[in-house]
Amino acid sequence: MNEHTFIFAKITPKPKYFEVSKEAIMNIISQTRNEPGCLEFTLHEDGSGNLCLYEEWIDDNALKLHHEMDYTKAVFEAYTDWLAIPPEISKLIKQA
Repeated sequence: MNEHTFIFAKITPKPKYFEVSKEAIMNIISQTRNEPGCLEFTLHEDGSGNLCLYEEWIDDNALKLHHEMDYTKAVFEAYTDWLAIPPEISKLIKQA
């Protein structure tokens, strides 16, 4: 059984902050992917003004460490003003 941590996050910026919100994530992709516990960190757009992140981490601790990184904290801080609604974050369980 795979014990990895899988995350899907739907991020809805205010329209005027969409591009800067996307850029904020794009700017941390390389650093995040280089974290020892990161297996996948991919940004998508849904065409309806939402950003979607798909993440796979070796375990919950690796995700916790990611959230403690200064660059991650900076994005979270910026998002307090930029987002229309709080992010919808789902922890997924891989079935096969």
